[in-house]
Amino acid sequence: MQRSRISENKFLTKRNAIFPSLTPQLLAIASIATLSYISPVWAQTVPEKMDRSYKTLTVTGRGVESIPTTLAQVRLGVEVQGKTAQQVQQEAARRSSAVVDLLKSRNVEKLETTGIYLNPLYNYANNEQRLTGYSATNTVSFRVPTSQAGNIIDAAVKTGATRIEGVSFTATDEAIAKARQQALQAATKDAQQQASAVFSSLNFSQKEIVSIQIDSANPPQPPMPLMAREAAFADKAAATPVVGGEQQIEASVTLQIGY
Repeated sequence: MQRSRISENKFLTKRNAIFPSLTPQLLAIASIATLSYISPVWAQTVPEKMDRSYKTLTVTGRGVESIPTTLAQVRLGVEVQGKTAQQVQQEAARRSSAVVDLLKSRNVEKLETTGIYLNPLYNYANNEQRLTGYSATNTVSFRVPTSQAGNIIDAAVKTGATRIEGVSFTATDEAIAKARQQALQAATKDAQQQASAVFSSLNFSQKEIVSIQIDSANPPQPPMPLMAREAAFADKAAATPVVGGEQQIEASVTLQIGY
């Protein structure tokens, strides 16, 4: 008992030497803090922070699907030349109305006016410019099944159309959407096969996919122009052949894969 008191007195004497200016209340707090520091009961282990950083490989896969073009987008028009602007404009309007009525009777889709033009005509001789008349042109566009395009074009020429501005071919919206899904699946598979080949050759282990980027499918093919002069001879043929062919839908998928 006496030895315990001597040890306690030594601790207090050492404490007072370290904190000579502290009040008894602060000395008590400091003593508790000191005892807590040296006691192993209060020791804690800080958990290590998880490190999820790793290298990545970026690959791009491509997919292509070919589908038949079952629709034809046609642009045709009426061109009239004459002495006065009013005369040619009225005649162009009369012929255009007849063509539009025909197209409506054939139940064509997406029928719309694409251009109305009125231009002066000049003759140049001996460095002089002389007005000789006017030219009026009205154009429309419409969409029909490819199998009906030739007959409708021939009928429009007989009704008054004098210009065939162009014909383009496309598949239906439903067919394009389905082909795009298939192209995306093929592109994803292509990207995964590329990554597997690289990891296998380097003896690396593939981890999770970090990011995915999808590119849009390509737009339909541009129109194939037809010469306007062909319209003048269309009524002499049995039927104008119109063949659509195929349309390619392309898609690409980019994967970033960790390893």
